Amino acid sequence: MMGSVDLEEKVAHLIRAVEDLSDVVAAQAREIAGLERRVRLLMERAAEEEALRETPDANVRPPHW
Repeated sequence: MMGSVDLEEKVAHLIRAVEDLSDVVAAQAREIAGLERRVRLLMERAAEEEALRETPDANVRPPHW
């Protein structure tokens, strides 16, 4: 049977573990937010480049010539 000191010690360790996990989750949330921003910027850049490729070049003859 566990004494109250043992239980208090276990609870203290569990509280510390929860705090550590909370810190990890918060750090991962910040990292994910940064990665989402980078992906959004890359997608915008890719869309801009795609739009430039779709714009006809002034020096290229149209297909009917």
